[in-house]
Amino acid sequence: MKLKSPLAGVLLAASLALSLTACGGGDNDAGSNVVVANPSAFTKTDTTVGTGAEATSGKTATVTYTGWLYSATATDHKGTQFDTGSLSYVVGSTQLIAGFDQGVQGMKVGGKRTVLVPSNLGYGSTGQGKIPPNAGLVFDIALTAVK
Repeated sequence: MKLKSPLAGVLLAASLALSLTACGGGDNDAGSNVVVANPSAFTKTDTTVGTGAEATSGKTATVTYTGWLYSATATDHKGTQFDTGSLSYVVGSTQLIAGFDQGVQGMKVGGKRTVLVPSNLGYGSTGQGKIPPNAGLVFDIALTAVK
């Protein structure tokens, strides 16, 4: 997964759909309305503190993750799941969205962390794919290796 790659066609379609919803046009099905919410601040909460090597700038971190749209009403703030998988990347680089990278920094191998990402540290006003513009995100991240 490359969290910063542009998907112009998907973005255009999503933008048009959101524009129609905002102006009252489009589908009247209540289930199709997108509720965009944001956490009040970036937060990271360790659910398991690791004991291995630390993910610091310049090192390659390997993680597994699941991402959800932020929900202000869900108890755990996890709304619609948009992605899950594993990836390796250079910590502190611009390969991923800033909020994900900040969430990994300082983790130790074996650690698990939940990260709440405001939209300005995510995909901002453009969104991407299944992520609407200005949406906050929630990630559960497990650090599996650091090189």
